[in-house]
Amino acid sequence: MVCAPAAALGRGALWAAAWGVLLLTGAAEAEHGRKKVVHVLEGESGSVVVQTAPGQVVSHRGGTIVLPCRYHYEAAAHGHDSVRLKWTKVVDPLAFADVFVALGAQHRAFGSYRGRAELQGDGPGDASLVLRNVTLQDYGRYECEVTNELEDDTGMVKLDLEGVVFPYHPRGGRYRLTFTEAQRACAEQDGILASAEQLHAAWRDGLDWCNAGWLRDGSVQYPVSQPREPCGGLGGAGSAGAGGGASGGVRNYGYRQNAEELYDAFCFTSNLPGRVFFLKPLRPVPFAGAARACAARGAAVAKVGQLFAAWKLQLLDRCTAGWLADGSARYPIVNPRARCGGRRPGVRSLGFPDATRRLFGVYCYRAPGAPDPAPGGWGWGWAGGGGWAGGARDPAAWTPLRV
Repeated sequence: MVCAPAAALGRGALWAAAWGVLLLTGAAEAEHGRKKVVHVLEGESGSVVVQTAPGQVVSHRGGTIVLPCRYHYEAAAHGHDSVRLKWTKVVDPLAFADVFVALGAQHRAFGSYRGRAELQGDGPGDASLVLRNVTLQDYGRYECEVTNELEDDTGMVKLDLEGVVFPYHPRGGRYRLTFTEAQRACAEQDGILASAEQLHAAWRDGLDWCNAGWLRDGSVQYPVSQPREPCGGLGGAGSAGAGGGASGGVRNYGYRQNAEELYDAFCFTSNLPGRVFFLKPLRPVPFAGAARACAARGAAVAKVGQLFAAWKLQLLDRCTAGWLADGSARYPIVNPRARCGGRRPGVRSLGFPDATRRLFGVYCYRAPGAPDPAPGGWGWGWAGGGGWAGGARDPAAWTPLRV
């Protein structure tokens, strides 16, 4: 958008309209990898021209990324110190959240971006934003706005994250989550609700799940890689969605007007700063003993998202079921083989076993820098009765056990 006095309108306005049409074309072409130039205006003295990155930039949780944005300011009568730079995040189609603003030497970051966001400052005309310690919540689209006294221009940058999409439902069965509860469930399992783009990318990577789940935009969808009658049909009618047809696709229930409707959730998580490992105690433990077992190794029981991230990004492969923090039992398979749950890689689930009777090992997560109190495979437990289950006995009486 360009704001100018009425006297400046006329032929310049026609130029603006023409270039606005080119902008829409350029944005579409950017999806195919071509350079994206946003709102280039000509024929006006002192116009502000903003350029942003082609396509998207990609990072991972904990990383550092530059959101590129450059501007060209033709007016020689005004210095760059009179130009205001503002970054916002698109949180809804018509809603924005402030990220960073700069006017001359005065800079300010907002909310969760404080201490993490700063201008790159690579010479005049550089409005690029450096974002450190990237979080899952940073995923999305950002707007770079450059404003002088009478004119402004904007460019859009999409920040994508490397990671994995995983379906989730809590103990109690499928289709039990409202939209708000789905957001909370993903957060509790070290994730966020996945976007439609992330779910589509996961489908292209082979994700097949015949249960509908909430996405972050309020829509409900599910990916089908192997078409079958109970999952939207074998093609044609009833198989609408991205890539729908005999080859499968992402089935789409659309945007739900009632956020209290009940579905599962599709969550997204990214790179782990720490490490997930399988702990096989002297004796398998019920769920109540899982936290004690991990704590003895300076860790906590792993969350579902952490196990998926370790499988996808750290190539964790273990053909042994273990407890997770939500009370489910799962195991990650990178290299499919006989007796390990099928011919495709993935995280196998045994559901939510009886927490008091089913005995497993446990998948633990150790944060970066946390020491291992029992290096070399040693831990603490009860010798001669109960293993890690331990009950309520005095921890002072624990003895070292090989795990």
